[in-house]
Amino acid sequence: MSSSVSVPRLVIAAPSSGSGKTTVATGLMAAFAARGLAVSPHKVGPDYIDPGYHSLATGRVGRNLDAYLCGPELIGPLFAHGARGCDIAVVEGVMGMYDGAAGEGELASTAHVAKLLGAPVVLVVDASSQSRSVAALVHGFASWDPEVRVGGVILNKVASDRHEELLREALESAGVPVLGMLRRVAQVDTPSRHLGLVPVAERRGAALEAVAAMGAQVAQGCDLDALEALARAAGPVPGGSAPWTPASPTHHPTRLVEERGTAVDSDGIEERGAGVVDSDGIEERGAGVVVSVGIEERGSDVADSADTRERRKPVVAVAGGPAFTFSYAEHTELLAAAGAEVVIFDPLRDEQLPEGTGGLVIGGGFPEVYASELSANEPLRKAVSEFALGGAPVAAECAGLLYLCRELDGLPMCGVLDASARMSERLTLGYRDAVAVSESSLAVAGTRMRGHEFHRTVVEPGAGAAPAWGVRAPARRVEGFVQQGVHASYLHTHWASQPGVARRFVERCRTS
Repeated sequence: MSSSVSVPRLVIAAPSSGSGKTTVATGLMAAFAARGLAVSPHKVGPDYIDPGYHSLATGRVGRNLDAYLCGPELIGPLFAHGARGCDIAVVEGVMGMYDGAAGEGELASTAHVAKLLGAPVVLVVDASSQSRSVAALVHGFASWDPEVRVGGVILNKVASDRHEELLREALESAGVPVLGMLRRVAQVDTPSRHLGLVPVAERRGAALEAVAAMGAQVAQGCDLDALEALARAAGPVPGGSAPWTPASPTHHPTRLVEERGTAVDSDGIEERGAGVVDSDGIEERGAGVVVSVGIEERGSDVADSADTRERRKPVVAVAGGPAFTFSYAEHTELLAAAGAEVVIFDPLRDEQLPEGTGGLVIGGGFPEVYASELSANEPLRKAVSEFALGGAPVAAECAGLLYLCRELDGLPMCGVLDASARMSERLTLGYRDAVAVSESSLAVAGTRMRGHEFHRTVVEPGAGAAPAWGVRAPARRVEGFVQQGVHASYLHTHWASQPGVARRFVERCRTS
């Protein structure tokens, strides 16, 4: 077993959103880092924004642990991958501790991930407007699931010395140690807007000050020695999984689908046949011939040598900057492991795509906030349009979808898709179970993936003549666009669950 799988660790949970999880988790990361510890930051669920603050606190990439998107069996390996070489790991939970994917029981909840990691939980409780009742609340959360070990509680928004005295007295009977008391103070400057906190990339200086303030608050109000001891009491991660690696990623056994004889109906639901195919189009049939996107390998007769592949290492341009901040770290790692040279560019400032671009990835973010600036960068809009309409591989999620539309809130965008996008008051939020409807640069038709939607925008029409996905749950529908080499959709996906996605995309970049 790798030593990284036994890294000391804590999960920071709460009874509900708004209790102070982010303040405590980020502050604890900063406080541990200030002690000279190498801290591995993690976030339960699909959220892209909190990990940016975690990165500032620790100096390491913030990583997500989502048991719905990636499957429970990848949580341990992904955790071990991120925590490799660290002294301690802090995992920020999501929503209330037992809240998971709707209709799926505990799946993807903070409690579920804590059990998968064998990690002790620290419960953060908003103690304002209560005293003795806090004991009943903590007792309930600690006893609800005997497989979840609540190792301590941190009380937030404590009003006074007398209030603290009452809370401590009440919790003596609950059998859960009090590991911290955070006084009711002026809010740390972490402004929010329509999709949560403002990302670090848009306010780096102010965000650094906010993280420092969180660290100081936690260091002053919490027993760091006791918290570190609790983390070190965690044993090996259950299952003994080796760390995930992008070079030879763990395959998700439930994500393999059937291709031969596949029939996909108008909802993208039906799959049937005999050949088992991964998302890169590689048919797995024992020791027979393997065909991957037109490249045949039979024994030592390899169609494309390693030297040739290296010379043809394609450049994959990945959109970044303040407008496009939503990306999982594993995506670029998988692209690089598949043979790509990953180059980040900023659509707000750069007027051309990186030199030699062979593929384009435009992830999520806030193009609606920067619509004027994106529209004003006409040279890049034209370059993206010509690149996409020339048939090159383009993968766009959510914000990327909006950027490829004809217009966003009446302002010209790239015009790759004959669709119009606009802001909406309605929040679209939730997990999705989907299947690829159309053959694309990302996946063969019939590939099943799970994703997440999180936006306050509308694209009309919502799907093209060749839709990207058939959403199976919570409601059957088709959405997104497949057009030449373009795959554009609202759905955020985690490629670690289907590593063939990155391999297929890079192969298309080589051959397009």
